[in-house]
Amino acid sequence: MGNLTALIVDDEPLARSRIRELLSQDEEIEIVDECGDGDEAVVSIFKHKPDLVYLDVEMPERNGFEVVSAVGLENIPVVIFVTAHDSFALQAFEVSALDYLLKPFDDSRFFQTLDRAKNQIRLASQLEDGERYRELVSVLIEKVNPSKEYLQKVLVKSGERLTFLETNKVEWISSEGNYVCFHVDKSSYLMRETISNLEQQLDPAHFLRINRSAIININSVKELHQMFHGDYKVILTDNSQFTLSRRFRDRLPRIISA
Repeated sequence: MGNLTALIVDDEPLARSRIRELLSQDEEIEIVDECGDGDEAVVSIFKHKPDLVYLDVEMPERNGFEVVSAVGLENIPVVIFVTAHDSFALQAFEVSALDYLLKPFDDSRFFQTLDRAKNQIRLASQLEDGERYRELVSVLIEKVNPSKEYLQKVLVKSGERLTFLETNKVEWISSEGNYVCFHVDKSSYLMRETISNLEQQLDPAHFLRINRSAIININSVKELHQMFHGDYKVILTDNSQFTLSRRFRDRLPRIISA
């Protein structure tokens, strides 16, 4: 096996230094970046595409599990979670055949998890085992982070740049095939996602799908006009106009009461 790339994510500089020092003893590992919070981690994972990530659980901006969710299971590398709290989550790691480091950890435990990670990377190179790994990560997230948390930020592409966009600033979202387009203050940003999947991740108290290809921010609605055949015209504060189709007419009361 050739060189493997690793990313270290922890909000504590001493913790990052400790992991860096130990990884430097393995000639197969190349450290490509270090991050101090969850938002930085998401950007770095997309930029460097590391084979392995040492990911702290509790961090500013996004915790470790939110980082995994933001990156997406189809993009996430092999992860070793790092935590200072021994709880039921650690049992879930073991049951799911994933690994973790409990602070403070000794050298023996560190290299044991590293060896297991290398094996996992080899397995993930095969399609069947790669899918198995993603399934295990998905189960883990559900166990340790079971409460429904709606998207607060999304990572979008603007030219060659990756940008975090706060969802509460989005006025409306359109479907572009396998992509969605976020519209914010006369600017637009693409993200690879279907509108149906995105709808499930947005807070229904603020976002409403009104037809097959559009989701609106309820707070951006300026006018509502009844049309023929039971349809309604919805006009937003930026003067964008949409049709609330009959299929979605049961959602009309949410717009009126907003």
